[in-house]
Amino acid sequence: MLRFGNLQFIRWSNYVTTLKLAISESQIQERVGRLAQLIKADYQDQPLLVVGVLHGSFVFLSDLIRHMHLPIQVDFVRLSSYDELTRSSGAVRLHHGVRTSVAGKNVLVVEDIVDTGLTAQFLRGYFEDQGAATVRICTLLDKPVRRRISVTADYVGFEVPDQFLVGYGLDFNQQYRELRALYSLEAITDSS
Repeated sequence: MLRFGNLQFIRWSNYVTTLKLAISESQIQERVGRLAQLIKADYQDQPLLVVGVLHGSFVFLSDLIRHMHLPIQVDFVRLSSYDELTRSSGAVRLHHGVRTSVAGKNVLVVEDIVDTGLTAQFLRGYFEDQGAATVRICTLLDKPVRRRISVTADYVGFEVPDQFLVGYGLDFNQQYRELRALYSLEAITDSS
């Protein structure tokens, strides 16, 4: 990895990518703490089923629940709406549902990013159909400029422009999830 100011150049496989710092680790941690306080105030010690959307939300979910101080259960769903690169296909497919019964429970869906709104709408309907008492959406990133349908997250970390972001659990082709901050993917160059 080479660094020049806030740009990083990373080579993997036959690609060289350029990453630009978008949101720092300290900004993320401060916002995660604030979101956890809002959620705790809303649920006031009521039991909560926190459902993470794999794979992008796992880092955010992990930090979030450690700040919440609520009685919680955690489960995960795995869906897809993106092709192998960065484009939304427009169709949401459920590959792995929750193993926990949601009937009568307060469900908090934790997403990495709400952009088209398709996944958030799908999951809200999915859990309502299973009899959840409440369904709320918490997202680290909100990208309203990409909305295909009208959907609003209940808890939003950051509103972001139409950039492809990686780090803090978000990936490009399964790369960069381990980065502690969020970076915009500025360029992808085939070096073969």
